[in-house]
Amino acid sequence: MVESYETLVEKAYSVLPETAIKEERFLVPKVRGHVQGNTTVISNFLQIADSLGRKPQHFLKYILKELATPGELRKNGVIIGTKMPASRINEKIEKYVEEFVLCKECGKPDTKLLKEGNFVFMKCLACGARHSVNAKI
Repeated sequence: MVESYETLVEKAYSVLPETAIKEERFLVPKVRGHVQGNTTVISNFLQIADSLGRKPQHFLKYILKELATPGELRKNGVIIGTKMPASRINEKIEKYVEEFVLCKECGKPDTKLLKEGNFVFMKCLACGARHSVNAKI
């Protein structure tokens, strides 16, 4: 007997371990840093911005606005003007990813921001979808 293609694929998936099937290629790194006096220092901010494929200045502007705190970008990371728990910063990073990185149609992170006139669009390189995003930040 000759088995159908679909049956063979189902057999192959049943044999694979769960980790091979559910592997995610897009993982946002968690914030690493420390509190120094009345400030918070994030040492891996540039790596996070790089993994998201966004400019650090745009990313920082959004995070500082969401946290309602002053801060500045330095060579060795970001200095936030208040004591801030890493969990709260990670929440804001996840919100940024949903709003400015993940495609609204296919959910993939293969996007880039394009400015056209007074509008900013997020264009998906995977499915070709285009969505306007908040340009005020």
